[in-house]
Amino acid sequence: MKRDVDQSVDVTVVGAGPVGLVLAAELALSGATVQVLERRTEPDEAMKAGGINVPTAEALDRRGLLPAAEQVQRETLDRMGSFAHLAGDPQPADGRRARGSRFTGHFAGMVLDADLVDASDPDLAAHDTVAGARLVPQRELEELLAGHVARLGVPVRRGVEVTALEDTGDGVLVGTTAGTVRTGWLVGCDGGHSTVRRLAGIGFPGTDPELTGLLAVADIADPEKLGNGWTWSTRGAYRYGPQPGRVVTVEFDGPPADRSAPVTLEEVQTSLRRVSGTDVTLTALRGTATRWTDNARQAAAYWSGRVLLAGDAAHVHSPFGGQGLNLGVGDAMNLGWKLGAVVAGWAPEGLLDTYDAERRPLGAWVLDWTRAQIGVLRGDAKSAALREVVADLLSTRDGTTYAVKKISGVTQRVDLPGDHPLIGRYAPDLWLTDGSRLVDHGHAGGFLLLDRTPDAAFSRHTAAWSGRVTTVTDTPATPTDTPATPTGLLVRPDGVVAWATDTAAPAALTTLQTALHRWAGPPAPPPDPNPSA
Repeated sequence: MKRDVDQSVDVTVVGAGPVGLVLAAELALSGATVQVLERRTEPDEAMKAGGINVPTAEALDRRGLLPAAEQVQRETLDRMGSFAHLAGDPQPADGRRARGSRFTGHFAGMVLDADLVDASDPDLAAHDTVAGARLVPQRELEELLAGHVARLGVPVRRGVEVTALEDTGDGVLVGTTAGTVRTGWLVGCDGGHSTVRRLAGIGFPGTDPELTGLLAVADIADPEKLGNGWTWSTRGAYRYGPQPGRVVTVEFDGPPADRSAPVTLEEVQTSLRRVSGTDVTLTALRGTATRWTDNARQAAAYWSGRVLLAGDAAHVHSPFGGQGLNLGVGDAMNLGWKLGAVVAGWAPEGLLDTYDAERRPLGAWVLDWTRAQIGVLRGDAKSAALREVVADLLSTRDGTTYAVKKISGVTQRVDLPGDHPLIGRYAPDLWLTDGSRLVDHGHAGGFLLLDRTPDAAFSRHTAAWSGRVTTVTDTPATPTDTPATPTGLLVRPDGVVAWATDTAAPAALTTLQTALHRWAGPPAPPPDPNPSA
């Protein structure tokens, strides 16, 4: 296996999981030279996340990967067989794309009833185009992204470990098992036990674990002894499904003595018998089982000098609610275009301050969201009483819709200047009169400007940013548009709306110019009329 590393690149990404691959792809689209270093010689086969949220699915859609993700979901549902109803089998396509998915998720093991979700809720209705691409397991997602970065020409160097780093002020010297690398920037996407974070001296404060969880797919001699879905007891909790043989156990007996030790068949069976109160028999493990805890921590800084962190390297928590993978992909999308802009020279390094400022609050929220579920899951009487109260709330239409919106990510918002309700939100599904969608025009990265003024007034004012902003003109908005389409919309490369207006008034042009200068940098200088003079 080729292990040679590029000795000098703009950015070196450490970690070839989904977060590292998404980041590398976004950097490549911005024009940066980038390589990915991964200590494992082969992709990780351990069972991890079983699905993705709306912002992650929309990130794939933004780069033209939605059809491939939809195919993965179809294959996943086929594998689930009789368990598919536990995940929520999507409704048929409406002629455009698979929409109206009934995939809901769970809170502390309480599966949310898809029939109670208010599908007409504006936040949900504005983001339903990717409904057929939510059940994308992490292993399949990594395969999809590996193909994406390969097509972009990004090298992934496997079997290479980082052993040292020195921030020189204008770059980083990285010691690896394959030689020394000189890189402009180093980004650690290397997991909760991040070597990059440790070598950079970045603190990792948080709360210690109090449980041990196991996740495995096993051959079970007598599966009828187990209940489908989640089951609680004073000894812990377990889940059987949503695919044949898939089991999860949770025991509140403290963290494991050695989390990195291989998970054995005997360990899974003993834990499952203990929490289920049955003598169920497992005959074999299929694939690599995983062990996890509720360790919850967040890096003291996401950016220090020429070193940055993303994904689990920046934050860890229990996997309840399936937020970790999605949080990391959001980090990568946010950081990718910003670091690419700094490398390209059209943005100052201070733009990276907005990476920490925008992503840290969401990371803190996810940590608390998972901590709350641990409080509900415990086997003591107080937690059991609390679980009954929460279950009662989740049995209502409003309660279920609220939880689904939080889990799906459709309510995520970045604190940006501006009064329009779309600013800071992920851009909604917007179909254009030519039959395309706004997102279809952004597969190559960069900013998107939707101009629905009668005279294309906004487009004329963005000509100086033409190398960074793709302008899409459409017929003027009407009061009957569903969902309501603004007159103008500026979308950042990560899908976040940076500017929006419902009018074509002169004041809108002023605020557009302000947003362009803030996010897309200074306009490019006009061409020299006499280049040979």
